[in-house]
Amino acid sequence: MIALLTGLIAQKSPDHIVLDVGGVGYRVHIPFSTYYELPEAGGSTSLHIHTSVREDAILLYGFRTLLEKSFFQLLIGVSGVGPKLARDILSNIQPGHLAQALAQGDIHKLSTIPGIGKKTAERLVLELKDKVAKLDIGTLPTTERRDIPDDHVTEDVISALLNLGYKEPVVRKAVANLDAGSGVGVEELLKRALKMLMR
Repeated sequence: MIALLTGLIAQKSPDHIVLDVGGVGYRVHIPFSTYYELPEAGGSTSLHIHTSVREDAILLYGFRTLLEKSFFQLLIGVSGVGPKLARDILSNIQPGHLAQALAQGDIHKLSTIPGIGKKTAERLVLELKDKVAKLDIGTLPTTERRDIPDDHVTEDVISALLNLGYKEPVVRKAVANLDAGSGVGVEELLKRALKMLMR
């Protein structure tokens, strides 16, 4: 079972990277929180890995911190929450805020995440409230998020949001209302779009 990978980023997009480890390229699915902290393509990084084995595929999910990986593993332990949805949840809400919402039983906040209805939100609170209390949330990193220049920033943001389960008309309307001037990178625009969509 793969638990950690260290290598060079051969390709990078908001929902996955290809990590070159000794000449072998691993496709690793990532949440936005991890994407924000990665160096540009060609840079070196280490990711904590969760290996998801299905009948038709073996998928790798990567996280910059053990806390993110712990949250991911807690989420997929909940009935009805698969790896993709767990990753999407972590893309929409930071671990600290997620822990707070679960601890306070904030069903409304949880159900604003795409793919999470009221019943799933209630199940998350019921099954994870006590487990989350045992995690050391105080170790959350406070790294600065960097903008990455990209000629197709808007399209990358739209694609990432569609992959998260938002409907295309809603996504395009939200992105159109954002200030995507020169110098605004994918991370910053994603952050602004998610903030608007989560209202």
